[in-house]
Amino acid sequence: MPDLLLELFSEEIPARMQAKAADDLRRMVTDKLVAEGLVYEGAKSFATPRRLALTVHGIPARQPDLKTERRGPKVGAPDAAVQGFLKATGLKSLDEAKIQRDPKGDFYIGLIEKPGRDAIDVLAEILPVIIRTFPWPKSMRWGARSGKPGSLNWVRPLHAITATFGLETEEPDVVKFEVDGIESGQTTYGHRFLAPAPISVRRFEDYDAKLLAAKVVLDPERRKDAILTDAKQLAFAQGFELVEDQNLLDEVAGLVEWPVVLMGSFEPEFLKTPDEVIRATIRNNQKCFVVRDPKTGKLASKFILVANIEATDGGKTIIAGNERVIRARLSDAKFFYETDLKTKLEGRLPKFDQIVFHEKLGTQAERIKRIERLAAEIAPLVGADVAKATRAAHLAKADLLTEVVGEFPEVQGLMGKYYALAQGEDASVAAACEEHYKPQGPADRVPTDPVSVVVALADKIDTLVGFWAIDEKPTGSKDPYALRRAALGVIRLIAENALRLSLIKVAGSALAGLSVKPADASKLPSDLLAFFADRLKVQLREQGARHDLVDAVFALGGQDDLLMIVRRIEALGKFLDSDDGKNLLAGTKRASNILSIEEKKDKRSFDGAPDAALYSLAEEKALAKAIGEVKAEASAAVAKEDFAAAMSAMAKLRPPVDAFFDKVRVNDDDPKVRENRLKLLNEIRSATRAVADFSKIQD
Repeated sequence: MPDLLLELFSEEIPARMQAKAADDLRRMVTDKLVAEGLVYEGAKSFATPRRLALTVHGIPARQPDLKTERRGPKVGAPDAAVQGFLKATGLKSLDEAKIQRDPKGDFYIGLIEKPGRDAIDVLAEILPVIIRTFPWPKSMRWGARSGKPGSLNWVRPLHAITATFGLETEEPDVVKFEVDGIESGQTTYGHRFLAPAPISVRRFEDYDAKLLAAKVVLDPERRKDAILTDAKQLAFAQGFELVEDQNLLDEVAGLVEWPVVLMGSFEPEFLKTPDEVIRATIRNNQKCFVVRDPKTGKLASKFILVANIEATDGGKTIIAGNERVIRARLSDAKFFYETDLKTKLEGRLPKFDQIVFHEKLGTQAERIKRIERLAAEIAPLVGADVAKATRAAHLAKADLLTEVVGEFPEVQGLMGKYYALAQGEDASVAAACEEHYKPQGPADRVPTDPVSVVVALADKIDTLVGFWAIDEKPTGSKDPYALRRAALGVIRLIAENALRLSLIKVAGSALAGLSVKPADASKLPSDLLAFFADRLKVQLREQGARHDLVDAVFALGGQDDLLMIVRRIEALGKFLDSDDGKNLLAGTKRASNILSIEEKKDKRSFDGAPDAALYSLAEEKALAKAIGEVKAEASAAVAKEDFAAAMSAMAKLRPPVDAFFDKVRVNDDDPKVRENRLKLLNEIRSATRAVADFSKIQD
């Protein structure tokens, strides 16, 4: 079957837009093909700074013919209805229609045949529409063509469109169409400087090979591999190792069509500036990689750049130009750093009085005081030094007002640590200045130093309680204050450090420190706890664990110790993976279902202890005895926080529950016996609630 080759050749496409644009092109073309009945075999898209390309192979040469039946009016209907039916179906007379019998009468049926079109004609129709409606995040309309003003919005001026369609064994045809004066053809262009001449292409294999010969590596993954390999080898040859940076690699691969890796240098005196500042300076300003000395682990006074040209002088001029810019930028960074060191962190804090954190939550200075107060309350609970935790909370945000962080926001916190160490602060206080932002995502490291943990918890809980108090909760996909991330951070800090905290009490303390109070302050901690439950479910789902168990544990009420909740969920999950757990769950669900039906029928609940005198069967007596024993044993185990033992106790219920349902008729003819047996079923439900609400667990 034929293949499609499509290329949209333009001026430079911003690197950050290329990957999505290539994916959008593939999706839009293939969706349209499928909608037109042209089901393809495969598709792949590509992007370079100057082109988007797409190959779709295995497209049928022609659309299938379509036959549809259209129901018309009843036999004997008025002439106007009949004529409308004939016109709509294209039939010449009713003799060409079928008659279909129906309980409501006989109806005319018209068969409409729509012959399929050649795929190349369909492509000529859909491709210009896709180009005109392409979803660039930013686009431009440029100058006139042939005396007419341009009408196409494209990310940068579009110069040429290549579109061919045909079998591998034949010369392909050009898919003929025109967009804003640009006619499709089979001519593309190579590298802007190394091979700018026009190139005639036929199909994708020919196109890819000719571009490579013209110094264009079409596949961005291939460009990335080449850059990474060459950069590592160049660094190794000089006795260094590359500091890898995936985001920078992605960006640089979008800036070049023919990557050429070169190495430059800068003066060693700049290495007195922290490594992270040097790296941020070189990365942000020149899109270059840094290298480190493997012997010391510190940065070397070298950098690696990626050019888009094979220079006749071996790249000396390119290297010199980059060295000149990097030298100037490093000089600025060194000046910023040395200037920052002249002012102590606490000397910057008064400026926070004039900086608003949120119009309803006060200034940054007020927020810092709240975090200090909360840190002092949390510190004894996690075994941290109160004075150090308070000091760290006092200084943690100060680096936001430094010159370096103003220039490179990504090093906030980290610079706080450097400045704290430079002014002689305790190592734990300095570490907390950096680590109180952590963890910032599921892959981020969780702090373990008690002082860092305290300040991180205080910071995140103050944020959550504050925005809950002013009713700025996340809605749908919107979470402008990153509250979901903050809640997940709290969960990980508590779980991975095995901390025992009452979230409701801590949230209450945070609320007490707010100047603004919600309309119903008493509800806020429990509402926030429900939010934590939802976040915990998300985390368990991402870990492949059963998130329904969160509901089963939280449904018991009074659960605000996240560490114990997590441990209970883990033990419950292991129990339910066993045969005893699965069968007990089935028995409990059966008991609950019967109770629900009978309670609804009788319009009452069956609470209260059963009457032992009404037990007539051995299975009833055995179940009642087992429930009493298990209740006591499981409750005692839960009280000791031995959830594995609690689950083992619950397992003892399985045999008597199975025997009860096998031998006992719950809805006995005697109303008193029936009521007693329903109360016994309620006892099963009550007994299992010692560990979880089994009704919340999915089968």
